[in-house]
Amino acid sequence: MILAIDIGNTTTKFGVFENENLIKRHIIPTIRSKSADQIYESIGNELDYNFRGVIISSVVPELNESLQKLVENHFNSTATFVNHDFDFGFEIKYNPPESVGIDRLIVAYGAVQKYGKPCIVCDFGTATNIEVVNSKNEYIGGIITAGMNLLADALHQRTSKLPKIELRKPEKIIGDSTISAIQSGVYFGYIGLVDGLIKQMSDELGEKPKVIGTGGLVNLISESSTMIEIVDENLMLESLRMIYDAQNKN
Repeated sequence: MILAIDIGNTTTKFGVFENENLIKRHIIPTIRSKSADQIYESIGNELDYNFRGVIISSVVPELNESLQKLVENHFNSTATFVNHDFDFGFEIKYNPPESVGIDRLIVAYGAVQKYGKPCIVCDFGTATNIEVVNSKNEYIGGIITAGMNLLADALHQRTSKLPKIELRKPEKIIGDSTISAIQSGVYFGYIGLVDGLIKQMSDELGEKPKVIGTGGLVNLISESSTMIEIVDENLMLESLRMIYDAQNKN
């Protein structure tokens, strides 16, 4: 068994792989102050397996030491954190290369491995990251923008009267209440943002890419997007598993 861990800003995802098959997924909130023992308590008995390896992507460095101790003390294994030294198989055209978020490179790697190139991969989480790999096997960069949740939260937190809303697709675009008006603006506005960005990126790329969507909000967004062709909710965890296999193929 291989354990893949994706430490994101809002949630931490655990994926248990038996060979190439994802047989278990567990998600906990990302709380930066938690110790290894506290994280283990929050997992409970959900990950009661014997792991021969653990691979981690982290965008929350404050938690790296706790996760390392979690793996050593509770899973009797050694944690491998993916970093910029890994050979992703494409040339990184980013300035400077080490400044691109490791999660962005990991998900781009997985998209190329599974779906080929050129490709555009959209990761819908706390932030929305859109990555581009061209047919020359170059990671040429992408876009970072606020996620749909951040947009909704900003309207609530930065105004006096606008309430916090549930993210969902409204039945119609013209809202007939404050709640439905905000939901429509957030949801349909975000679809326009995503599809507009992908269209402009494809035009600038000058070739037709595969467009893949992933991340926690991908199913909600892909329901209305006209640009997302492939939905792969667990691409990040699968990418980590593929990286582990590539590093340990001998």
